[in-house]
Amino acid sequence: MSGSAHGTVLSGARVVLPTGTVAGGRVIVDGDRIAGSAREGAEIVDLTGHWIVPGFVDMHNHGGGGASFTSGTAEDVLQGVRTHRAHGTTTLVASTVTGDLDELARRAGLLAELTQAGEIAGIHFEGPFINPCRKGAHKEDLLRDPDPAEVRKLVDAAHGAARMVTLATELPGGLDSVRLLAEHGVIAAIGHTDASYEQTRAAIDAGATVATHLFNAMPALAHREPGPIAALLEDERITVELINDGTHLHPAALELAFHHAGAHRVALITDAMDAAGFGDGTYHLGPLEVEVKDGVARLVEGGSIAGSTLTLDTAFKRSVTLDKLPVESVVQAISANPAKLLGLYDQVGSLEPGKYADLVVLDAAFDVKGVMRRGEWIVSPAVRGQL
Repeated sequence: MSGSAHGTVLSGARVVLPTGTVAGGRVIVDGDRIAGSAREGAEIVDLTGHWIVPGFVDMHNHGGGGASFTSGTAEDVLQGVRTHRAHGTTTLVASTVTGDLDELARRAGLLAELTQAGEIAGIHFEGPFINPCRKGAHKEDLLRDPDPAEVRKLVDAAHGAARMVTLATELPGGLDSVRLLAEHGVIAAIGHTDASYEQTRAAIDAGATVATHLFNAMPALAHREPGPIAALLEDERITVELINDGTHLHPAALELAFHHAGAHRVALITDAMDAAGFGDGTYHLGPLEVEVKDGVARLVEGGSIAGSTLTLDTAFKRSVTLDKLPVESVVQAISANPAKLLGLYDQVGSLEPGKYADLVVLDAAFDVKGVMRRGEWIVSPAVRGQL
């Protein structure tokens, strides 16, 4: 569903820009880009009473719409991508889970093709280089220490599409693997870790820049052993991922992270699996069976939380309405910050001329009423006219 050949003007909404919110603002779309001025004959869409925010950027997502990014065909992956786009996620990194190294390398080849085609924004390898005692929904007998040669194998298999690797950096080879990733322009993320405060500091000094789903799959904050959480929150070099679905985090933990790290160091993610946007039932996350009940995904064996059924529009609404965070802070965490981390901020992550026309229209209750990606409506809002 594309707009007019002469462009589209979205007018009357509260527009969230990097400099703040403009009441009664407008966003001009020309082709697949945001433009600085409108052409004669441009279509006009009156969005008075709505918000326009940048398209959401999800840097940690395993699937949705009944489809998994960790298995299946390219069409299966696209089905998951389309599901999340309908919920406002216009830029998405596909995350894998622990598996056989050769199988992960083959999977990386397929996901790399979809990256080159512009359907996804790259690959995040979550596992197998994680700590067995913090494995969460990862198959223990497939876990391994982060040998730099094996980390390099996965990065090479991605043909330039590797964006992030989650590591338990305290394991043998962890720090050398962080350095290798940093040298290759790939984000080293600390997660599924049993590291101490000191070990986490060493990993940050080696080049780690992201905390994979902070608080989850790592030691709790303690007054004599502050562990990784304190180290990750206090360091300006780290962006902390947060899953705001009401299951992974207590609201007080979310508030603590936003307050201590600041909105400029938070990335709201889904960590979604197949059931996101699809419903309850039995699924698989990699080789493990998952039961989704009342929207909460848990392993059939052991009961560990197994990703989420979250979509980013729900995370946005929850952050603003329940957690009372400023809209501008949520936009920063859900769009700008992940775009910057992924090296894509020159293209997406804010509503500025020259960038892709990726945006979300929200009503006064922060429900999605429109989604545009690269100048085309995925979810189309109502009223139209012409300049």
